[in-house]
Amino acid sequence: MGRTRAKSGKIRLTEVAKLAGVSPITASRFFRNPEALSISKRERVESAARELGYVPDLAARALASQRTEVIGVLIPSLTNNVFSDVLRGIYDASQSSRYSIQLVNTRYSILQEEKLLRLFQAQRPAGLVVTGINQTPQSRAVMEAMNCPIVQIMEIGPDPVDMMVGFSHNEAAFEAVSHLIAQNYRRIGFLGARMDPRVQRRLEGYRDAMAAAGLLDPRLILTTPVPTSVSMGGTLFADMLIQAPDIDAVFCVNDDIALGVLFECQRRQISVPEDMAIVGFNDLEFMASAVPALTSVRTNRYEMGSTAISMVMSAIEGKRPSSPVVDLGFELMIRRSSLARRQ
Repeated sequence: MGRTRAKSGKIRLTEVAKLAGVSPITASRFFRNPEALSISKRERVESAARELGYVPDLAARALASQRTEVIGVLIPSLTNNVFSDVLRGIYDASQSSRYSIQLVNTRYSILQEEKLLRLFQAQRPAGLVVTGINQTPQSRAVMEAMNCPIVQIMEIGPDPVDMMVGFSHNEAAFEAVSHLIAQNYRRIGFLGARMDPRVQRRLEGYRDAMAAAGLLDPRLILTTPVPTSVSMGGTLFADMLIQAPDIDAVFCVNDDIALGVLFECQRRQISVPEDMAIVGFNDLEFMASAVPALTSVRTNRYEMGSTAISMVMSAIEGKRPSSPVVDLGFELMIRRSSLARRQ
C-alpha cells in the first residue's frame, strides 16, 4: 500500500529521509552528489524515493545553486552512426555521475543550433557539449555568456570557446589522398555530400594533397548539398564517370558514399582496386567486412564522446585540463580497396 502524500499532493524530501532512516541533509546530498554517501545509504534513499514517487525539484535547485545538474549535448543528427558512437561514449562516461544528459538535434542547421543554445542558456545547464567549431557569431556570444564548461567536439581549431576534443579533418583527408598518390593513382576523384563544415575541411585536405602532387583538376571534384546515403554514393560515382571518365580512384567524404561507389563498381564490372581504388572516411564497421575490404580513415568517435563529457564534469568540479584542446588524432586503415595498382 502506498505511503500517504503531503496535503499539497507533493512528496517532500523530509518524507523520503524519514522512510530511508537518514537525515534530510543526507537525503538532499544523495540527489546532489550520490557518490558522497555510502552504498547502503544510497540504496535506502533511492528505494524510499522510488516507493514514494519523489521527484527532485530541479527548478528550485537551479534557483538555489544558479545551475541545474543537466549537461546539454547538441548534435546534428540522431540517425548518423558516427554520432551514435559519440553518444555511446557520452552516456557510458556519465552514467554513474549525478548529471543528466539532455540531448538535442540541430539537424545541421546553424539557425536551429542558435535557437537551442538560447534555450539551454535559459535553463542554466551545468555544462555543454556542442558539435563543431563553426557557430554563428550570435551562437558563440551565447556560449561565451553561459558561464559553464563547454566542449566543442568532432574537430579542433585555434580558437575554442572553452575546450575542444577532436581531430583535423584537413590532415586526415590529406593523408588519405597522399596514400592513393603513393599507390600510383593519379586521377583521384573527390565525392562529397551534404557539405557541412567538416566535409568542407576534408575537401580542403584533398585539394592540398592533389595540388602538392601537381594533380589537382576541378573536373575531379563532385559534390552535392543533398544528405549522404549509400545510394547517393552510387549516383555521385555514376555522374563522376560522365564528368571525368578517366578517373582511377575516389576519395569519399564518408563510408556510406564509399560503399555506394563499391556497389556501383560491381554493377558496372569495374574491378576494385585494379581499375578503381576507393577510400572512405570514419571507418564504420562494414568497411572491414566489405568485399573487397574498404580503406577508410578511422576516427575515435567513442573516445571523443567520453573524453568530452569527462572534461565537462571535471571542469564543473574545478578540475580543468592542462590544455583546453585535445587532439585524439586519426588512423588510416589501409585495406584491399586502395592497394597499389598495376604499373
